[in-house]
Amino acid sequence: MIKRIWHGWTRPEDADRYERLLLGEIIPAILDRKMHGFRGIEVLREDDEDEVEFITIMTFVSRDAIRAFVGDDIEVAHVPEAAQRVLSRWDERSRHYEVRDGEVR
Repeated sequence: MIKRIWHGWTRPEDADRYERLLLGEIIPAILDRKMHGFRGIEVLREDDEDEVEFITIMTFVSRDAIRAFVGDDIEVAHVPEAAQRVLSRWDERSRHYEVRDGEVR
């Protein structure tokens, strides 16, 4: 399994709007693609005084499955135009980590 991790930030006044967009439109559009090898997505949020950070963690069975999502350059971030209008900054490259041990101890 591969975890694809991406960060985006908003101003505090835009955070709820971005979260609604992410959960109500962007993620459903990803799920609608019914991509082979895609196993799910998690959304994390951290509110700070100056900005709000969002992290998405997508799970794929392989790097080939990620290529089906974003193309040959698997590190390129997938940031729809609607999200770019709400975010103040974002990672232009996603990071990928191989899951070595998923057992909770």
